[in-house]
Amino acid sequence: MHKSRSSVFAVALLLAACSQPPASTDTATAPGGTGSQVEQAAAKSAEGKRAPGADAVVATVGSRAITQGELEHQVSGKLIEIESQRYEALRQGLDQMIAEELYTREAQARGTTVEVLAKQEVEDKVSAPTAEQIQQVYDGAKEEIGDQPLDSVRPRIVAFLREQQQAERNQAFVAELKQRYKPTVSLRPPTVNVGDGGRPVRGNAKAPVTIIEFADYECAFCRRSAATIDQVLKTYGDKIRFVWRDYPLPFHEHARPAAEAARCAEAQGKFWEYHDKLFAGEDLAVDRLKELATAVGLDRAKFDTCLTQTPSTASIDKDIADGSSAGVRGTPAFFINGRFISGAQPFETFKEAIDDELSRVAGANG
Repeated sequence: MHKSRSSVFAVALLLAACSQPPASTDTATAPGGTGSQVEQAAAKSAEGKRAPGADAVVATVGSRAITQGELEHQVSGKLIEIESQRYEALRQGLDQMIAEELYTREAQARGTTVEVLAKQEVEDKVSAPTAEQIQQVYDGAKEEIGDQPLDSVRPRIVAFLREQQQAERNQAFVAELKQRYKPTVSLRPPTVNVGDGGRPVRGNAKAPVTIIEFADYECAFCRRSAATIDQVLKTYGDKIRFVWRDYPLPFHEHARPAAEAARCAEAQGKFWEYHDKLFAGEDLAVDRLKELATAVGLDRAKFDTCLTQTPSTASIDKDIADGSSAGVRGTPAFFINGRFISGAQPFETFKEAIDDELSRVAGANG
């Protein structure tokens, strides 16, 4: 989930005591080694290991044999989640190593050191935070700061803003260096075979990139993501095929009825019109669902009967089951050509994955 500067600062204040921050991938440092001897030995030892076959028996209960394949199917969602976390860790580490190497090469080209280069291109190009910026962060974090006056937290706000600005400048400089030195990345993310469940498609049905979203109409983050998906579709046009699959969360009272209502609209050929209306407001009570049906021009008698009879219950249940099997634990959850992206991510996150997929598809066809 994308956070504003003020909300990030609020978190920083809460975690300021006795908390060691994780290693950052935004600040380049001098290149390190290739891993400790212990790590290298562990990797070498792992080379000879092979995962047991799907038919391998991992447990027996009387005459009942439980196989590796059955076990993996039972916990498939969790395994997918673990694989995604592993890839993210590897990718962050790789991004850091690439940034370090880019800094090293550029420093050598300029006849200077990495430290001097970082100072020239990052630290010296970041201006001091303005009084307006400081006040904005302070006002946005009032709930977490409490009654502390601005002067007492000003140094922390200034430090926070400078770190943010330096991270942004560093990211921009690394992007410049990538254009100059053209690094290539062959590390691939794990993919999950997720079907579209026969749901309606928005965009080009034969597009090279398919985005499947599992989401909940009552979820505020799903509503926020709807605008991002609109931006994606406008930006990439016929290169994108978008599919919505229902994943109503059990603690959202109106999510399931809204999903049923959208299916009733689908039965009359107006799924996307109704879908967009559901996200246009926050009221999802039954009376409002019926009002929206009238607003998009549905036959109200047919719609009301459909909403009462809930004929899509089994289909929605299948969406939920398929999503859970694919590693979905919350909403929204996206699969871009099978690549898992969790949460209401900014447009840039989608752009990176889509551009990578388009490049891969072009390479395969070239």
